[in-house]
Parts: sequence; C-alpha cells; structure tokens
Amino acid sequence: MNYINIRNVKIKKTAMLAPMAGVADRAYRILNREFGASYTVSELISAKGLCYNDKKTEELCKITEKERPCALQLFGSEPEFIAKAVKICSQYKPDIIDLNMGCPVPKVAGNGSGAALMKDTELAASIVRAAVEVSDVPVTVKIRKGWDENNINAVEFAVAMEEAGASAIAVHGRTRNQMYSGKSDSDIIKEVKKNVSVPVIGNGDVASLEDCLRMYEYTGCDLVMIGRATYGNPWIFKEIDDYFEGRTFTPPDLDTRLETMLYHMRLALSDKPEHIAVQEARKHAAWYLTGMYGAASFRAKCYSLSSYDDAVRLTEEFRELQLRNVPK
Repeated sequence: MNYINIRNVKIKKTAMLAPMAGVADRAYRILNREFGASYTVSELISAKGLCYNDKKTEELCKITEKERPCALQLFGSEPEFIAKAVKICSQYKPDIIDLNMGCPVPKVAGNGSGAALMKDTELAASIVRAAVEVSDVPVTVKIRKGWDENNINAVEFAVAMEEAGASAIAVHGRTRNQMYSGKSDSDIIKEVKKNVSVPVIGNGDVASLEDCLRMYEYTGCDLVMIGRATYGNPWIFKEIDDYFEGRTFTPPDLDTRLETMLYHMRLALSDKPEHIAVQEARKHAAWYLTGMYGAASFRAKCYSLSSYDDAVRLTEEFRELQLRNVPK
C-alpha cells in the first residue's frame, strides 16, 4: 500500500471524502472512514463565525478519533479573521487546516470568499500566509479550475498558494460558473501537478473505481477526492481500498444496503438531537434506495420520516417489496 504525506500527516493513497456542506457531517465522515475513505474534511466553517463565538460554528470544529486524519476547513476573505480562526481551531486538534477557495455557492462566493478568491490571487496568498504563520499543523488549499471560462487560472493560482506556504492543493476541475454541471477538466489537474511540488489532490467526476484509477494515471495526482458519488454509497471507498489492498470486492446485497442506511442514521442520532438527525437523514435514506426497484415511489416516504422507528418500518416495507420482485 502506498501513502502520501502532507507534511507530517500520513494518508493512504486510495481515495478521500470531499468536504460537502450539509452532507458530510460527523456521522457521514465516520461512516465513510469506516468503509475505507483515507482522509476526511469538515463541513465549511466560517472564520468570522468562529471569531464571534457562534456556537453552531464551534460545533462544526469537533473531531472524533474515528474521523482521523481529518482537516477543519475554513472560509473567509480577511486574513486577520482567518488567523484568529486557525488559532481557535487548534484547540480541537485537527490534523490539517484546509482553506476553501473553491466553493461556488452564492452565499459564500458572493461575499468574496470561496471561489471568489480565485479572482484575487494576492489576497488569497495573504490568507494562506496568515494561516501558516499561526498554525501548528499543515495548511492546505482547495481551489477550482478558475472563476469562468474566460478566467482559468488554476495553475498560476496554485503556484502562488504553494509559495505562500500551502502544504497541498486540492483541485476541482470545474470553474465557479459551472458549479457542479458539465464535465470536470482533468487536464487542469494534470497541469497543476506539473507546476507545483506539494501534493495535489484531484477532484471532479470520480464516481467509480475506474474513474479513480483514471484520475491517478492521467493527472499524476497524489490523492483522489470523491464527493457526490458517495451519496448513499460508502461502498465506493471499500471497492477502491480493496483494489489497492489486493482484495476481492463484494458489492453490497439488499440487506447490507438497508442495514447500512439504518446504521448511518444511528450514527447521526448519537451525535445530534433526534428531530435534527431524522430531518437530515431523510435525504440520505432516499440516496441509499437509488437504483433499486420501486425507489422512486419510496422517495416521498423517505422525506416524511419523523423517527428512527419510522425508518425501520420503511426499511422492512422496502425489503419486502424487493423480495416480492426478485426474478424467479
């Protein structure tokens, strides 16, 4: 098994879980780590929110041993707030601090943070320097291809971030204007890898073992990051991990899929109040059923779950439906 090092942090060279706001919470990270994700990153944490002692923001900083190696991901556009936030994060003992310079959503990029920083390389570099100066762990940066098709600057931007002190660069092969549509550009990841000496993490359109292997081979990246393909599918990490460990991967059967769905919900319930955990679990339940017989008709039932017992009943009902429709 090969490993990469982001400074002193050793990470299995298989595939890592992407940071996804509203999806990759603590329960999601633990689950996917157990299935083989080699590295996890927190949901987006507002640097200003931390500095102003926002309790909800502070909750995002907590890390359990089961998630490690794990980074705390900050966003913000002011170096002084980033520096203060990094100091606050240190009490939660992250393995890495990740700075988000790739988030495309309006409430982040529209305020000058996230992908908007790719329009101001000098400001972005000053943010990295401010974080590196006060951090006792590696500082990494997540970027995109560029702001739009007329402003593709990932290579020069990545070089500037390395010069400012970044210990690794994650590159999503889409522009900010593409959001999550269209095709991810592996060529830009390849070019970034050629031009920096720190580890490069490739992200975008990795939905299978084959995609993962292709990303490694084509771009030469040091690690692969997977996001939306993990929805209801933590087995993607197991398949990749099994491949690199020389094991035979066995796809999950019906019972395994449904029990994993319930286990995921139990993880959420152990971390959050039931009404919040159940509300957030609705989308996950729907994702676990995707592609199976009758899934579309059950999706509405997933979105009306109000308790764990409801989920158990739905699981049994769905299992019976599948068994009734197994080809004779």
